Amino acid sequence: MSGGLTMKQFYKNKFGLTKRGAEDLVKATWASFFVYCINMMPAFLLMFFMDELILGHTKSRGLYILLSLATLIGMYILLSKEYEKLYNSTYKESANLRTQIAEDLSNLPLSYFSKHDLSDLSQTIMSDVEGIEHAMSHSIPKAGGMALFFPIISAMLLFGNIKMGLAVILPTLISFAMIPLSKKNQVKGNSKYYQVLRENSASFQETIELQQEIKSFNLSEKIKQQLFKRMEESEAIHLKVELSTFYTMAISTIFSFVGLAIVILVGSQLVIRGEINALLVLGYLLAAIKIKDTFDATKEGILEVFYLEPKVKRLKEMKNTKIQEGQEVDLNEFDIELKNVSFSYDQATPVLKEVNFIARQGEVTALVGASGCGKTSILRLVSRLYDYDDGKILIDKKDIKEISTDSLFSKTSIVFQDVTLFNTSVMENIRIGRQEASDEEVIQAARLAHCDEFIENLPDGYNTMIGENGSELSGGQRQRLSIARAFLKDAPILILDEITASLDVENEKKIQTSLNQLIKNKTVLIISHRLKSIENVDKIVVMDKGRVENQGTHKELLLCSPVYQNLVKKSQMAEEFVY
Repeated sequence: MSGGLTMKQFYKNKFGLTKRGAEDLVKATWASFFVYCINMMPAFLLMFFMDELILGHTKSRGLYILLSLATLIGMYILLSKEYEKLYNSTYKESANLRTQIAEDLSNLPLSYFSKHDLSDLSQTIMSDVEGIEHAMSHSIPKAGGMALFFPIISAMLLFGNIKMGLAVILPTLISFAMIPLSKKNQVKGNSKYYQVLRENSASFQETIELQQEIKSFNLSEKIKQQLFKRMEESEAIHLKVELSTFYTMAISTIFSFVGLAIVILVGSQLVIRGEINALLVLGYLLAAIKIKDTFDATKEGILEVFYLEPKVKRLKEMKNTKIQEGQEVDLNEFDIELKNVSFSYDQATPVLKEVNFIARQGEVTALVGASGCGKTSILRLVSRLYDYDDGKILIDKKDIKEISTDSLFSKTSIVFQDVTLFNTSVMENIRIGRQEASDEEVIQAARLAHCDEFIENLPDGYNTMIGENGSELSGGQRQRLSIARAFLKDAPILILDEITASLDVENEKKIQTSLNQLIKNKTVLIISHRLKSIENVDKIVVMDKGRVENQGTHKELLLCSPVYQNLVKKSQMAEEFVY
């Protein structure tokens, strides 16, 4: 029991498996061990036969028949059990792993996704898990079974005859030692190839996503040549890795065959000296051949595990990523207070430096400043899509780092400039704002966001499928659907990031009218480059190079904020510009 538990923990930690997967792998390992044991029985039967043929030790035919039947039945049962554990159980683990990855991804902070693109994550879910699945069903249990089997068969061989036992064991160990000795180079080469494949995948995805830009700027031939070059470089790396594997296996295999010659040579000398008979030599030779065959398969399995290491490392990295924790809290007051908040995306370049301000409930607080000054970063921190490095953000006098994301998100509606929609109906895309909402409530939210004007013109109205990320809609239509979600959720904290950027003037006025209804008694944080639209808000926070330069009303800032004065001047110039 203790050994099984240790093996289970080893598998779980080594290959990043689920608890159930590790348990099934232990069972598969024991199944392989028993198969190795039963596979030695034909050799023992042959020994009995040769004993009778050469030395005349007569045995009944019934004994041969009984042993043969027992061997066949045992092999059938054990091979069936091994097949079940190697394939049926381990294939289930691939589904469990993918499910667990999906659960892990749902708990990870947004910062994780900003550092890993879509192709990288999809490769982890599909390709990496597929590699682990194949190793579980073909390599790992057989290698583990051999680790259990070899000490036992070695002890038996040494017990029979120490010299002949050593003649079998030592060359086998030397042959096998070539594999772990090459591990460093194998893992290094496989890791490099793995990384190149990920980069190639990202390049292909980028090319597919940017087809419109590539064609419009006549870059098709140039991009094609770049992709071809990448593929050629990756194949060169792959060939180098495969050659290294080939040389390792070739040298190891040579030692395996030399081991058979050593068994024959040592056995011949012992027979000539009269220390043992020829039958015993034959038995050891049969054992050496059988062990060689099983070790050859095991070595290939271990090399596959080396190939697997970068994939396992990638899965472990995802599992070990720190998730955002916190307690379930019922928030009742919704002032948002930032105290000396500092933040950076890469731990090197500060984006926010000691930011201080309060966004009060029942008021609209606008963030303004030049591009890159940290406005959107503040919104991401307040909504806890990222966690800040220093300082505090308080809601209801509680640090949001100590509040669970579920508790915080339930009280927050977010409308960012980049809208994400799903390839489902208009109705269901809006219902994401509040899953339990009725159709009537969804339609009312759409009316408030002035979506009904274009929805009525769609082929199936609210049941129209809008394509991947709303590809069937215009930018302004997608933005209004996102605003409709916020209306439907009706959360006490409302975060708006350039929500009118994709709207024409007429629709912007309609949305502004609807927002006036939505923001009543709410804490509203808003970013807008159209300064005209925020002149009447309760508070304007002016950001400059990651710091709060000043804060106050529009009139107050015109008197005391050079940065705000400059922004207003440039905004007026932009509005007055005529083509």
